[in-house]
Amino acid sequence: MTQYSTLSSNLKRRIVNFSERVSQGLSRPDFKFVTQMLYGMLSSQSCHLSKIARALDEQISIKKTIDRLSRNLAAFKGYERINENYIGKVKGCISSKAILVVDDGDITKPCSFKLEGLARVKDGSTGEYGIGYHMLDVTALTPKQKSPIGVYSRIYSAREDTFDSATTETLEALRFLSRHFRKSMIRAFDRGFDTNAFYEYLIDRKESFVIRSKKNRDVIYKGERQNIMAVAEKYKGKFGLKFKKKDRKEVDCKISIVPIQLCCRPEEELNLVVCRGLGQEPMLLVTNLRSDDDWLAVTITKVYLMRWKIEEWHGFKKQQFGLEDLRVRSLRSIRNLDLLLTIAIGYIGMMSEKADEKPIVMELLNISKRIYGIPKFKFYAIADGLFTAFARSKQGIHDLLRKKPKDRQMSLLCYADFARAVA
Repeated sequence: MTQYSTLSSNLKRRIVNFSERVSQGLSRPDFKFVTQMLYGMLSSQSCHLSKIARALDEQISIKKTIDRLSRNLAAFKGYERINENYIGKVKGCISSKAILVVDDGDITKPCSFKLEGLARVKDGSTGEYGIGYHMLDVTALTPKQKSPIGVYSRIYSAREDTFDSATTETLEALRFLSRHFRKSMIRAFDRGFDTNAFYEYLIDRKESFVIRSKKNRDVIYKGERQNIMAVAEKYKGKFGLKFKKKDRKEVDCKISIVPIQLCCRPEEELNLVVCRGLGQEPMLLVTNLRSDDDWLAVTITKVYLMRWKIEEWHGFKKQQFGLEDLRVRSLRSIRNLDLLLTIAIGYIGMMSEKADEKPIVMELLNISKRIYGIPKFKFYAIADGLFTAFARSKQGIHDLLRKKPKDRQMSLLCYADFARAVA
């Protein structure tokens, strides 16, 4: 039988410890605010300030709690510091050969008119245009479970004074990755990033990449400029790969690898991987990965197919926490809320990586009571387990924030000095 009071107390202490690490260098009030937001979002499974305030269960009116959270969210200036601390924490959960998945998205707000910087965006789910914000996210895949953990997230608007272009925003994200992660970590991109500016940036810095190419790109093949599809048609597949789609249907993929050069960088030797079987037309991947291994083409294809993990991450962020239903007005508040939500989901991702090792994570999976068992993507089960555990708790997290945590190492040193003095 699950002891919910003990479980919830242990989880609260873990969240406070996690918040202490990502809040190093911040003031005590900022630390309290970060902790309350992380706990409130994980407990309520929402990014509504009203639901977060109810989860905190403070001995004051809900309205005062909401006003304080809203005020702190708009005034919070520790974005860079907390982001740096969080990245340092994430690095301990990923390997030196992790895959960094870059993807863009959107937040549509069709019924909102008072939010700052609303601009015209294309809704990725419907294909129609509306008003909202653009998103750019990067996730790192963990070594065991291949769980996506967010390492970069930015919401931006085309109506900002500082906005230049989507390419500029992506280059800024790539610079962030260059500062924090090794060149050997493969950057995986979808077709929307098939742009000369990105190729040149990655090639100049000798960073590993796999980019899905568009069908209208021209390449240099055997010294001649040709359309990339014309080159692909010459190869019918030398290697085989069995792959299961989302509908559980298994397909046989035929894969070839072809040496090419780009017209913008004719001196750089690249590879074109042609994968047939996932659609009516072949999937084309351009990469600078090289190896003497004959199965390099299959490895590159698997790397790109793991890029789809970020789609599950996006879906979880929007569905489980209702990111598109955010109700704060200023862009600074929206970005701070998105950062804190990314960190909260990163905490779930780190727990998911240790799902088979940590008893407390196993207990969360157990109380989530899934109908068809625990799936490979454990985020939903862990989130439901957290919600169930905190729902049985009789109080929020305020008791753990009343006093500053004691420095255990300093206490031990003081005790040692006292023992020597007595001796």
